[in-house]
Amino acid sequence: MSMAARRTIVGRIDGEILKFTAGDDIKLDLELVEADCIGSAAHATMLSRMKPPVLTPAEARRIVAALVSVMKAHRAGRFRIRLEDQDVHLAVELRLTAMLGDLGRRLHTGRSRNDQVATDLRLYGKAELLGVIEEASLLAESLLDMAARHLKTPMAGRTHLQPAMPATVGLWASAYAESLLDDLEVVAAAYRLNDRNVLGSAAGYGVPLAVDRVLTCRLLGFERPVRNVLHACHTRGKNESVILAALAQLMLTLSRLAEDIIIFVMPEFGYFEYPKEYGTGSSIMPQKVNPDAAELVRAKAAVVAQQAAMACEITRGLPAGYNRDLQEIKKPFMEGLASTRASLRVMTRLVRGLKPNETALRAGFGAGVFATDMALRLVSQGVPFREAYRRVKERLPELKAMDPDEAIAMRTHLGGPARLDIGGMRASAGEWKKFARTRLERYHAAVSNLLGVKYPQLE
Repeated sequence: MSMAARRTIVGRIDGEILKFTAGDDIKLDLELVEADCIGSAAHATMLSRMKPPVLTPAEARRIVAALVSVMKAHRAGRFRIRLEDQDVHLAVELRLTAMLGDLGRRLHTGRSRNDQVATDLRLYGKAELLGVIEEASLLAESLLDMAARHLKTPMAGRTHLQPAMPATVGLWASAYAESLLDDLEVVAAAYRLNDRNVLGSAAGYGVPLAVDRVLTCRLLGFERPVRNVLHACHTRGKNESVILAALAQLMLTLSRLAEDIIIFVMPEFGYFEYPKEYGTGSSIMPQKVNPDAAELVRAKAAVVAQQAAMACEITRGLPAGYNRDLQEIKKPFMEGLASTRASLRVMTRLVRGLKPNETALRAGFGAGVFATDMALRLVSQGVPFREAYRRVKERLPELKAMDPDEAIAMRTHLGGPARLDIGGMRASAGEWKKFARTRLERYHAAVSNLLGVKYPQLE
């Protein structure tokens, strides 16, 4: 049996259908209230400046002031989205109508919820991605700090988890730092793709009004508009999938780092001491300090990768124009951003808390770790490499361990354990941190100018 029909701003809708189609939006959209109000402020301002204007400058200022009030109410926990509202867009419009009467009803002129939600997600994504970039930079810096402190601390390098060749804690930590810096190239590309204005594309086919999309682009602090209005509609879903795919690359790095930590804090290795305050312990075994934060990061990497695949798969089979399927991408998109940022913050704490155990690290150097060094020593005496390889392999049981410090000191080529470019990587991390902070400051300045109050403080 169907639930009773509910009255909404767009007409009466069967209760069961309304509940099904609203889905998680009445919860998720609470994260988009500020973005929706900021986008609406830009739209109202544009409506007052277009030719001919839909709103007077005074009317636009009243709407913007009311939108700021909605944002403050939301921060105070006094704004909610009801099932009858369906989403944040209609909830804000109803609140404005209650505050401003017919003036609130005029705001939706020339736009659709399609370009509203796309704008909201791009504004939300802009701020979140800049947070991701800064937090990844901080983790890279923490890894580089560790590398600098333990630049020459010996650590057996491994392949297939088996002892392989001489290495250092510095090499290990800075490798993950550089991986993060590479990942940020991908995240920044996703940021730049996201940093484009879609407001004014309406339902994907424009409107017979002289809307100024260049103006709203400037007011919202976007780099440039998406040029084609239908393409602006089509970027929904694809844009989120690009961002999630970029986040998945970051999470791959975090997952491998987490896996190493999990292995190397095992008593059988004991390479690092896991911070006791970062383990939740066992409900039955008093001695346990479980690296479960690292384990959850490892799991979340799989989840974010799946969220990226989900966004692609939902978008893949859609025909031209807007389709409601895209609503199902909102949750994985927002959760993927949240999971990545949380994982970056947690891994930063773990890295800062790890304490290398030099005694255990040196004990990991069996004679076999130096087999390649010994073969190359023969090569330096004129023996062909394959012959040197054979000789060493045949006498493996007779090999004696070298001095790890001496073996490490011989690796002086660029990127080798004795010649790590910590300074160059630290400079790159600083540049990424500056990239994030300056762009966030520009965005906040644009929004402050738009709202007429200092943002994000709303004062």
